Amino acid sequence: MRNEYGRRKGAHIAKFLVLGVVFIGAVGFVTMQLWNCLIPELFHGPFITFWQALGLLLLGKLLFGWHNHHNSWNDKWRRGGEWKARMREKMANMTPEEQERMKEAFRNRCRPGFGRSRERQEDWEKYWSDDTKKGPEDPKNEEKESH
Repeated sequence: MRNEYGRRKGAHIAKFLVLGVVFIGAVGFVTMQLWNCLIPELFHGPFITFWQALGLLLLGKLLFGWHNHHNSWNDKWRRGGEWKARMREKMANMTPEEQERMKEAFRNRCRPGFGRSRERQEDWEKYWSDDTKKGPEDPKNEEKESH
């Protein structure tokens, strides 16, 4: 039988199984070598065999979990979209000048270089201060005050 890419399913499954066995063997061998190099010297513990190393790995997984705290990878990617949606909503409610100032603030924040952190912090504080939320001042008032 062939899959949708024209490859044989049996060969694909066999390759997957062989790579799985090689991976488990490599992890077991590395664990055994690390244990035998460190534990007897540091803690005067016993040397272990390959099968004992695999047993330790399995025991560790059983005791400390499989690190799948979320239902799937899709949940992690979906949560990342929440801040994007909030940012889009915030940008939609801004004037073009405010949008440009915000983009410039992010550019300055991410700009490489040494010794610019104080400038970036001042720019960031200037952008997010209460003065910018009030909106632009009426230019007519500025002309009257200057005369």
